[in-house]
This record gives sequence, C-alpha cells and structure tokens, in this order.
Amino acid sequence: MEMSEDDINMEDYPTEIHDYLAAFEKSLVSVDEMLETMMSVSRSELLQKLEPLEQAKLDLVSAYALNSMFWVYLATQGINPKEHPVKQELERIRTYMNKVKEIADKKKASKLDKGAASRFVRNALWEPNPENEPTSKTPAKAKKRKMD
Repeated sequence: MEMSEDDINMEDYPTEIHDYLAAFEKSLVSVDEMLETMMSVSRSELLQKLEPLEQAKLDLVSAYALNSMFWVYLATQGINPKEHPVKQELERIRTYMNKVKEIADKKKASKLDKGAASRFVRNALWEPNPENEPTSKTPAKAKKRKMD
C-alpha cells in the first residue's frame, strides 16, 4: 500500500499537496495495522477479557470508526455526508460515548465515607461551654434512634 515514485506521477496532482498525500498514506498504513491487530483476535475472545464497561467502550469506538470511514467514503464520492443519515448515526454514537464516559467518571469518583464526614462536621462545629464541659477529653456520643 506504500506509494512509490514509479506508481505516482508527480504531474498527476499539484506538488504542494504531496506532503498531505504522504501523511494520508502514512495514516492509512497505521489504520491498516490497527485493523490487522484487532482482527487477529476473535471478538468473543476479546470481549471475554474485558469488563462490561470496557466492552461498551470497544463497541462504541468500533461503531464510531466504521461510521467515520463511511463519512470519508461519502465525501470521496462527492456526496455531502452532512445531509446523509450517517451524520445522525455519528451523533447517536457520540451521545452513548458521553453516557459511558459519565458512568466511568462516576465509577472513578471517590466514595464518600458518611461516618467520617459526619464526625468531621460535628467536630468542626462543636464548641464546648466551659461550665458544661465533660470531665473526659472526648465528647459523649449521642445514641441514635431508629425511626420506623
């Protein structure tokens, strides 16, 4: 898939886009290598190794990449992809990608230790009265009653 000077006559296209074409060709080789790597492992084998959230991410990235390549194909065929249903599909996939990102962010967020937080607030707000100060150094714990 590599371009050589013999395959491409420099007179067939303007010389100022040669660098862009070379970068594009390099990107195509990179995509081809990535696809070969992904295709070397069966999908079911790959999914078994991943957690459900990672499986969703893989599915979404795969769908987005495929639809993006179709977008480029439409553009190369002279069809405006902005007026094609592929645009709505890409937006739909992006919406789900954002939902998965929110779930992942919530999963990463630190969990609140309610007991520690209440002790912190109670101790930060507690000010002893000199005449009512207990003889021990620690404040007495109040008993909590369950309300049915």
